[in-house]
Amino acid sequence: MAETVVCDTNIIIEVFKKNSNALSLIEKIGYNNIAVSAITIMELYFGALNKKELDKIKKSLNGIPVLSIQESTTTLALRLIETYSKSHGLTIPDALIASTVIDNNLPLLTYNVKDFKFIKNIRLFVL
Repeated sequence: MAETVVCDTNIIIEVFKKNSNALSLIEKIGYNNIAVSAITIMELYFGALNKKELDKIKKSLNGIPVLSIQESTTTLALRLIETYSKSHGLTIPDALIASTVIDNNLPLLTYNVKDFKFIKNIRLFVL
C-alpha cells in the first residue's frame, strides 16, 4: 500500500477548480492515499462564499481522512511559530499544518513549497 500524502489547502482548492495539474497529481498519488489536516478543513470552510458553497465543500471532502490536532501537534506548532514566524514569516495555519504532518510522519503536498521548505524535519512530497 502506498504512503498517505497530506494535501495542503492550496492543492484542494485547485482540485475544486478542476485544475488539470492538481487533478493529475491526486490521480498519480491515488485518491485513497490522500488526507488533509483539520486546519485545511477550517480554511476551506472559512473561505466558502456562502452556505451553498460550504455544503458543496463538505460534500466534496466526505470520505477524505482528516488528521486532527493532538496535544503533541500543538506543542510542535508553538515551537515552529517561535522558531520561524519572525525569521521566515511562518503563519499560524501553516505552522499547524506543518506540525500535523511532522507529528504523523507523513509528507505534505503543496504548491507553496516556499512556505514550508525551511522547516526542519518536514517531508515535502515530490513526484
